[in-house]
Order: sequence, then structure tokens, then C-alpha cells
Amino acid sequence: MRLHQAWTNALVALCVLSGAAFADVTVSHSNDPTSLIGTQFASLLDAEYNTVDAVPQARLSAMAVGPKAATKPLLGTKAKKANPSTGPILVSYTADWVAAQPPATGDAQWNCLKMALYFEARGETIKGQFAVAEVILNRVDSPRYPNTVCGVVEQGGGGSCQFSFVCDGAKNTMADPQAAETAGRIARVMLDGAPRGLTGGATYFHNRTVWPAWANRFPRTASIGSHMFYRQP
Repeated sequence: MRLHQAWTNALVALCVLSGAAFADVTVSHSNDPTSLIGTQFASLLDAEYNTVDAVPQARLSAMAVGPKAATKPLLGTKAKKANPSTGPILVSYTADWVAAQPPATGDAQWNCLKMALYFEARGETIKGQFAVAEVILNRVDSPRYPNTVCGVVEQGGGGSCQFSFVCDGAKNTMADPQAAETAGRIARVMLDGAPRGLTGGATYFHNRTVWPAWANRFPRTASIGSHMFYRQP
């Protein structure tokens, strides 16, 4: 920057003094100030050339191109997700939606949930079966109950079972293949993280044909099909 300023000053001085030399013919050639300025100007040019020559080529290219302008997204556009499949599971509580899901498989926990849905809720609507699955998984998440699906489903106490099919003495054979397939697909979707928005965090349910004592103490959160749902305070 200083070199550039000196060069500019020299050019201005050269123009001024050149005008003066042409205006005053009495100035002798030996004392001509333009001769000295010309010598200084040449020296400055050499220095400028040497300075530029010392700058790396990449730096010169960058200086020639200039800084890149910041780009802004177009108005009205939205950024795409890096992986759209990681979004929440959107459930439609219909038989057609469940039938459209991939054939379900899983481990022992999946099989326990499948059996509970089959024996406790296969006569319910699709929404009713999802609701029962919510209760079981809400219990798994609660410190009051076992922390596995099988532990919750098979839990006993007080001479009875939490889910009657476990200890009613009947052989637990899923004789209806279609109902078993539906229960398995619902179990798979729920274990994969489907939302639990039907029962308001319920951990209890009962059929309308019975009225357990705890139904008078717990707040009711939902009524779906033939089942009523409650959340333990």
C-alpha cells in the first residue's frame, strides 16, 4: 500500500513539474527536476515488480478473483432432511394401513406383545389394539412395573395375573392367522417407536363388562371400543 502511494505521488509530481519545465524555458537541462523524478519513478517500478513477483501465485489469483459473495437460499424453499426416514412414524389406525406394513418379525419381547394383543384385544378395532399396546409399553417405561414387555405381560401378584390370558389355564394358541398377523404388525410398529397418543399415558384398562375397584380411584384417560383406560396417579 505504501509503495502504491509513493508511486501515485511520483506521478502527480512528474505531471506538475513537467508542466513547469515546459512553461519556463530558462531551466537548464542539467538541473531539470523531471530527470530526477524519472529515475525515482523507474526505481519504484522495479520495487513494485519485485514485490508482486514475490507473492505466491495462489494469492495473486485470489486477489484477482476477489472475495466470494455469500449465497442465500431462495425464498420459499426448505432445506431437505439429511435422512427423511428418521422422522416420526405416522400411524393411521385402519386395517388397510396395518395390512400395508411389512410382514412383522421380532425377538421374544415382540412375541410377548403380539400375544398380549391377540388374546386381550383381537376383538377390538385397530385403534383399540393400538391402545392396549400403549398401556403395556407405558408400564414398561414406569418404575412401578418390570422394565421389559415380557416382564409386564407375565407379571403376577395377589394370586392373579395382570393379563388374564397368562394364567387362565387355557392353551395360548393363536388359532386365527389373520388376527395374529395384525397383532404382530401392530406390535412391531409400536416397538419401533410409534407415538402413544391414544390413551393419555394410561397404565390400566378394563372391559366395560367389569368394574374393578381401582377404577374408582384412578383418573380415566380414554374410552376406546369396549375398553376404558386409566392412568395411575
